Amino acid sequence: MRRKWVWGLIGLGLIAAGLLAVVGDRILLRVMQRQVEANLSDAVFSQYADGLHVVLCGAGSPMPDPKRAGPCVAVVAGGQIFVVDVGSGAVRNMLHLGLPPGHVEALLLTHFHSDHIDGVGELMLQRWAGGARTSPLPIHGPPGVEAIVEGFNQAYSHDFGYRVAHHGAAVIPPQGAGAKAQAFGLPDEGEARLIVERDGLRISAFRVDHAPVAPAVGYRFDYRGRSLVISGDTVSSNNLAQMAKGVDVLVHEALAGHLVDVISAGAQAVGAEHMARITQDIHDYHASPQEVAQIAQAAGVKHLLYYHIVPALPVRRLEALFVEGVSEIYDGPATVGRDGTWLALPPHSDKVVLGRRG
Repeated sequence: MRRKWVWGLIGLGLIAAGLLAVVGDRILLRVMQRQVEANLSDAVFSQYADGLHVVLCGAGSPMPDPKRAGPCVAVVAGGQIFVVDVGSGAVRNMLHLGLPPGHVEALLLTHFHSDHIDGVGELMLQRWAGGARTSPLPIHGPPGVEAIVEGFNQAYSHDFGYRVAHHGAAVIPPQGAGAKAQAFGLPDEGEARLIVERDGLRISAFRVDHAPVAPAVGYRFDYRGRSLVISGDTVSSNNLAQMAKGVDVLVHEALAGHLVDVISAGAQAVGAEHMARITQDIHDYHASPQEVAQIAQAAGVKHLLYYHIVPALPVRRLEALFVEGVSEIYDGPATVGRDGTWLALPPHSDKVVLGRRG
């Protein structure tokens, strides 16, 4: 009799577990649907209220980092999305961060290192197919951007045809495929070149120093009394410091030499001389966190945000080591960026609101 009760209870438990699994699956599928609805209805994107917003869709570098995709900075101004550089994995972050690729107005390239352009194909495809765009993605950049755009268009030309043939021109407008280069002349030292002006937004380009990589530029955004500068890759630059004078946010790349030296030592210890040489070479065309802090302090920047983090910082304690000594140089807040780091600049205000998306 006792055995019958035991087996009966086991049977009831299995039935209950099965019912819970069915109900749980239904709940899971409903949650999944609601997430799709939120993404496609722009419910998350609408949270970027008017003002100037900067979101790191990729805070990393060529070195693999589980918390950071390739370099990519999204700037939202009055509902318009502009993307500065687009590294590997960054486009896949965008929708998760409430930044639909279909809403991107333009891509701005700082220079043509592979880690800054290897997401171009994915961005132009997702913008076109995901947004039913009827014109190609504008890609702004210094001289040489024409060849970059031509190459991506050629590489994706078969794919463009496949997608139109499969879905039809009414769903995937063929005239929106690919990208269109918008080259601008390289500004002289001490000068900024206005490249976008619309609806109160001004985007200017200025020269930076990433030799032997040339041309290389940074960008300044001004909108409704708020401002930010994005460095691109560069050593410490007086020209950048001048362009960043008084901005609310400086988004600047940085390489922590003492941490990179640990990688070099490890490579040498196992006889990987090639990697040891590469990690030694990269010191000379990036700024250190301390040098960036000096720029921010001299320019009177309200908030300093590090991106293009070198080396990878998979453990939070390494982030503290990355900015060691920065607080003694710069008296404002300094943030080590991760994918999803977000700064909101309400219009005509001094507030800088730090948050995270995703």
